[in-house]
Amino acid sequence: MTADNRLPVENGPAAPPQPAPAQKDTSTALLDSPSSTLSPQPHSALQLWLHRTSVFLFVLISAVAGVLLVILPWTPEWTDNYLLLSFPWLRTFISTGFFRGLCSGLGLLDIWIGFWEALHYHEQ
Repeated sequence: MTADNRLPVENGPAAPPQPAPAQKDTSTALLDSPSSTLSPQPHSALQLWLHRTSVFLFVLISAVAGVLLVILPWTPEWTDNYLLLSFPWLRTFISTGFFRGLCSGLGLLDIWIGFWEALHYHEQ
C-alpha cells in the first residue's frame, strides 16, 4: 500500500462527523394561498351564459335519467322487451328485486346529484 503525500495524516481518533446545519425548506407552494396581487379575470357574457347553460343541461339530464331509473325498473317494459328475449338468464337476473332496487337507488342518487349541483351553483 502506498501513501499519498498530499493527504493529511491523523494520529488521533477520528473526529465525529459534524451535523449539517438545518436547512429551512420554504417551498410550500401547494399549501400557500394565491397571492393577493393576482386578481380574478372577469368572464365575458358568452362564457357566463355557456356556464349557465351547461349547469342547466346537467341538472336536467340528471333529473330525467334519475326519474327514469326510479320508475322504469318497476314497469313490465323492463323485462318484456326485444333485447332480453335471446338472453333468458339475463332476463331472470334483471327481473330480481335486488337489481330493480339497485337501479332505483342509482336513480335517486342521480336526482340528488343534479339538484345538489343546482342548489350550489354560484357565479364568480
